[in-house]
Amino acid sequence: MQYPWLSFLEKQYPFSIKLESIQAFGDGHIHHTYLVDTSMGKMILQKFNNKVFTAPEKISHNHLIMLRKINRKELPFELPLPIPNKRGEVFSKLEDGIFRFSPFVQGACVNEVQEPQHAFLASKAFSQLIDAGKHIRGADLKEVIPGFNDLSLRYHQLLTAVEKSKRVLNVELKELIDFYLGREDLVKEYKAWAAKLPLRLTHNDTKINNLIFSGDLSTVKAVIDLDTIMAGFAFYDFGDLVRTVACTEHEHSTAWEKISVDKSKYEALYQGFCDGGSAFLTKDEIASLHFGGKMMTCIMGFRFLADYLNGNIYYQIKYEAQNFHRAKNHMYLLNALDQIN
Repeated sequence: MQYPWLSFLEKQYPFSIKLESIQAFGDGHIHHTYLVDTSMGKMILQKFNNKVFTAPEKISHNHLIMLRKINRKELPFELPLPIPNKRGEVFSKLEDGIFRFSPFVQGACVNEVQEPQHAFLASKAFSQLIDAGKHIRGADLKEVIPGFNDLSLRYHQLLTAVEKSKRVLNVELKELIDFYLGREDLVKEYKAWAAKLPLRLTHNDTKINNLIFSGDLSTVKAVIDLDTIMAGFAFYDFGDLVRTVACTEHEHSTAWEKISVDKSKYEALYQGFCDGGSAFLTKDEIASLHFGGKMMTCIMGFRFLADYLNGNIYYQIKYEAQNFHRAKNHMYLLNALDQIN
């Protein structure tokens, strides 16, 4: 049988699945994803990859809290959380794997922002998600990936990578290492903000392709890829938007002279985030947002460089020096961000 898990799943959920409708969906690299027709409409079915996310029980814990405590009807977009099975669990476990269903949202996904207005809409939506969960205590959420956005931890991981690396320390590599190890100022600032800001429910992976837009890109229809939701600081989500949306080049670019900040997109991100977060953002949180762009750029520079020094064991690469080039790319972006705030 092509789908040996099908009969098992139909016993777990209060709906039937049309076998002939099952088709691979999307271009994700982590989970096996299918679009299926059921007796309750179209749904997304995923065979969960617990080799990448090794603690699915933490993800399910956070999703169940959101299902109970977020009034999704008040959101201006859909939040396609997993559909609980007959036992009230969001994962159904079989020897062959872990499965889940979630609502299907029709719309458009984009990988790049062309217009400042689209940056505004994206930033506002991610901020509105934080607003929807502002009454959920950060301490009640599980840490899905320990230390994921801890700049101090990532700095020390880079230090360890430098000490243990077997790479030849040429002039260009030494200059890049010196640059990142010289950004202890950001580590100190991170610790200062962390000591006084509230932990909130945050998305933690605010790339533009983690949104579904309407076909004409005039509205956000859904915020998706919810596995990284956990406790964090608001500047995490704003900062990752800055890193991925406001840069004039994508993170794989080696056109160093072209890497800068698109100020119109940056301003749109800032206005959108403040607009969506007007009901919860404190004065301190608003003041921290500009730091967020630098911090998230720096933390990815730490991670790319550490991975290169460790022998490219974490990020997928297309050529040996790609992580080195990604780290260099982020050095240029970080320098550009230093100039505007």
